[in-house]
Amino acid sequence: MVQKVFLGIDVGSVTTKLAIVDENNKCIDSTMLRTSGKPVIAVQQGMKNILEQAKSEYEILGVGTTGSGRHLAAALTGADVVKNEITAHAVAASIYVPDVQTILEIGGQDSKIIILKDGIVTDFAMNTVCAAGTGSFLDQQASRLNVPIEEFGSTALKSTSPARIAGRCGVFAESDLIHKQQLGYPLEDLLYGLCQALVRNYLSNLALGKDLHPTIVFQGGVATNSGMVKAFEEALNQKIIVPEHHQTMGAIGAALLALENYQYTGNKSTFKGWSISRLNFSSITNECKNCSNNCEIITIVEGEVDNKNVQSPKDVKGNVIARWGGTCGKWDLV
Repeated sequence: MVQKVFLGIDVGSVTTKLAIVDENNKCIDSTMLRTSGKPVIAVQQGMKNILEQAKSEYEILGVGTTGSGRHLAAALTGADVVKNEITAHAVAASIYVPDVQTILEIGGQDSKIIILKDGIVTDFAMNTVCAAGTGSFLDQQASRLNVPIEEFGSTALKSTSPARIAGRCGVFAESDLIHKQQLGYPLEDLLYGLCQALVRNYLSNLALGKDLHPTIVFQGGVATNSGMVKAFEEALNQKIIVPEHHQTMGAIGAALLALENYQYTGNKSTFKGWSISRLNFSSITNECKNCSNNCEIITIVEGEVDNKNVQSPKDVKGNVIARWGGTCGKWDLV
């Protein structure tokens, strides 16, 4: 049986997520894997995972991409819709939690807050500078304390007297955590103290001056950490909702946007097919010297090619799939 569906791809700096949504807005399949600095391979492997775990044959009616690698993913797959993470997360949350007014989203390398009214984004903020409060920082500290990240939250919830840890900066938070550890604080108090510190960091940076009205939804990989959920609930004195698919809401939002685009336009998808998961791609980087900006141009070419002596983007040989990076747009092919 062939099922008509929509594919969403969220390529982040730490993880890549893919989701399949049917015509009734229901997420019927998803996968998540480490990007590991190789977004092309991550997208291809994600597509393979979807195919392997599919319970029926999928007919893709539309593809949407989001995340920091959304343009790359769109070029590889032939996406119909390319949207930023704010839009994707807001769309997914408003569909799955219709009365949502505040979205807390913490990913591997950045964090976001999104304010909605009647399903429309009215305000947002992103933190892409400080590492404190992100998933990578929590991973790092859990590893240093020899605690599996999967047990971080459950261990933190055992705390009865959490340590007061400075959380305004990732460097200070780590040094303060080490100091408290050397003083003999119990592990669970260190972990929950860290959760509280990161929540204070998030609220003082991203939520400053914003009214956080319920319903409040917590999305992103860090929402898996029950210690962080409890810390947010205590700080805001509000119930925090963690959606079932909180880790893949960006990809789901991208798929829902592709669905919306299909319903509005009725256009046939430009999806290049599942076979792209088996192709080889090469990435070539060089400077454009046509002006003083010296823009760094990235070119994606199908197959293994020899481009060692490329002096300009126009010298790249092979089947060029995508190219971007210029300020003026002269070389862009996405």
